[in-house]
Amino acid sequence: MSPSSNSDSPASVVGSMTMAAQAAPNVVRQYPLPNRDFTIEIPSPQVAPTTNGVNTVKSPSTLKSSRAPNFSREGILGSAQKARNLSQSSENRPDHVNVSNGFHKAPSEESTNPLKRRNTDAGVDYPRRRATIACEVCRSRKSRCDGTKPKCKLCTELGAECIYREPGIKLDAGDKLILERLNRIESLLQLNMGLTGHTHGLGLSHNSPGMSNGTGLSGDNLMMQNPDAAGFVSVIPSGGLGTWSATATNSLSTMPKVHTNAALHLLQWPMIRDLVSRPYDPQILLQLEMAREPLHSLTKTPCVDLSNTSAYIEAYFDRVNVWYACVNPYTWRSHYRIALSNGFREGPESCIVLLVLALGQASLRGSISRIVPHEDPPGLQYFTAAWALLPGMMTSNSVLAAQCHLLAAAYLFYLVRPLEAWNLLCTTSTKLQLLLMTPNRVPVDQRELSERIYWNALLFESDLLAELDLPHSGVVAFEENVGLPCGFEGDEQEAVGRDDLWYFLAEIALRRLLNRVSQLIYSKDSLASTTSLEPIVTELDFQLTQWYESLPLPLQFPFTRTMLPDPVQTVLRLRFFACRTIIYRPYILAVLDNEQAILDPSVRDACTKCLEASIRQLEHISAHHAGHMPYLWQGALSIVSQTLLIMGATMSPSLNSILVSLVSHRDVIDQIINDVVMEIERYSVLSPSLSLSAEIIKEAEVRRRTFLSG
Repeated sequence: MSPSSNSDSPASVVGSMTMAAQAAPNVVRQYPLPNRDFTIEIPSPQVAPTTNGVNTVKSPSTLKSSRAPNFSREGILGSAQKARNLSQSSENRPDHVNVSNGFHKAPSEESTNPLKRRNTDAGVDYPRRRATIACEVCRSRKSRCDGTKPKCKLCTELGAECIYREPGIKLDAGDKLILERLNRIESLLQLNMGLTGHTHGLGLSHNSPGMSNGTGLSGDNLMMQNPDAAGFVSVIPSGGLGTWSATATNSLSTMPKVHTNAALHLLQWPMIRDLVSRPYDPQILLQLEMAREPLHSLTKTPCVDLSNTSAYIEAYFDRVNVWYACVNPYTWRSHYRIALSNGFREGPESCIVLLVLALGQASLRGSISRIVPHEDPPGLQYFTAAWALLPGMMTSNSVLAAQCHLLAAAYLFYLVRPLEAWNLLCTTSTKLQLLLMTPNRVPVDQRELSERIYWNALLFESDLLAELDLPHSGVVAFEENVGLPCGFEGDEQEAVGRDDLWYFLAEIALRRLLNRVSQLIYSKDSLASTTSLEPIVTELDFQLTQWYESLPLPLQFPFTRTMLPDPVQTVLRLRFFACRTIIYRPYILAVLDNEQAILDPSVRDACTKCLEASIRQLEHISAHHAGHMPYLWQGALSIVSQTLLIMGATMSPSLNSILVSLVSHRDVIDQIINDVVMEIERYSVLSPSLSLSAEIIKEAEVRRRTFLSG
């Protein structure tokens, strides 16, 4: 069941498993992780109260011993049904799905299978014929096979190889699943080749098998690996977390070098460009950040107060580590003892402890946008002390040195200094690439940490590349060689906090889907017409629904219109709607360019989904504070782009009618826009790029009201 904005969170397979796990907490079960070709046996996630009373998921803590491949029968059988669904063609999926709200409909027999046709000749009653042996393609699609040899009618239409099973051979569920995967792999490879070489349309045959490259956290993510094949590392699993070739220059799950997804690109759209008095170079945000004054406090002699460190450490593990998951709570005490013995003046442990204290103190003050201007931000004294140690870490190529740079970048993101954070991320990426070139360079007890640092670097680099035209660090080249986090090892009694991991895994999957959207829709080689985009958009939205349905139940946010008390659910819901908005955004452009485009029902439906997702992001603007620690700058630009989109929609009669239907009263749209203008104005003191964004959105609202009034 797909999510709907008018209902609570839909039930899912993962959700049911999680509820069962809560009822029997001591049962060890198979819990799937994304982008892995095996399932991990871990204790069921437990719901544990945090300091503010919000239920969260307790992540696994000791999983390294379970990393051997385990193709369990339960894991395969559990995903067989979804795999059969994925094998349906993208061309047919719109007939299965109610596109207005995403709920699945039972398809009619005629609409889903060209071989199932009613007898229109009422005068003749032919008996129904059944093939004694069906080919494998018809079996996998659950279609009636006409038994024609050497090629049945369906395989002829699909252009697929028609294989008949030898009599007496019976395939089990695992065999069927493998065949289904291979069919999908072939179609995905055809899609990839078409996208890299197309000129005017989708490079995929009309009758190609489905391309359901879903992004989920479920057990469907089985990868077929052949390490002996030259240049071929992995094949895309149903979870979609992979690349086609080790030698490929452009993976669909990485940010394209050139794209039009950035917020300021909307200022070039029809109608929206009339909302500003002059054109803006899309590079202007980067230029403003490059010309920004450095932090003057970093040149001062650090003075560190260690009287309240326990509270800041507790705050870090309660409020911050959930976003980054890059500090081991089991080895923390050891790090702290080493730092204390060094007087916090040398060594990576001292640097790590100081940065944790900085982030912990910052988390206790809420959003930095609510701090009095010109007041030193919380945690700055600890960050200044850590900054003095970073030159020594710069020349070290250890995992701990990379961790220091990542944590320093995290604090700079909190300070809303994206370009400085990017510089440190580049250093982190360089160290990781050097370490990952030869895996045995990473000590066994630091491999889990190195994986988490890697994914953090990749996630935040992608966030920055979505808005700024920056050089790519190249760290993405090692994506297929780095595993997903499984849990830190250590003594529970030594732990100073929880090892929260589920949000981090969900964010990895969603970020890769966002990158895929940029590749397929917004890159320079992306498709132009709404007709050619339709199967791609349908597929991407399907993957987004899969991602949601694969979340553990405590992370599955409800689709109600109220604010959520859980910050993790809040951030995931905002990211969900941001992704859905950019999936369907090209249809808004089509209507702004040509009002008659709305007459196409599929275009109108896509515009409705896009505008609804935009409103859901903006209707409770203060909800974005939940993610201000890691995402304030990125989130602010996302808010600006969705607001410009809604402003342009109010100037189009057909789009405005859709907007009015999505809210309780016509004035609600004006109030939402006004709240955004005021909120972004509060951010303007934090960054020159956000200051310009505030000016643009303010001027746009004045000109919009003038346009509507006259």
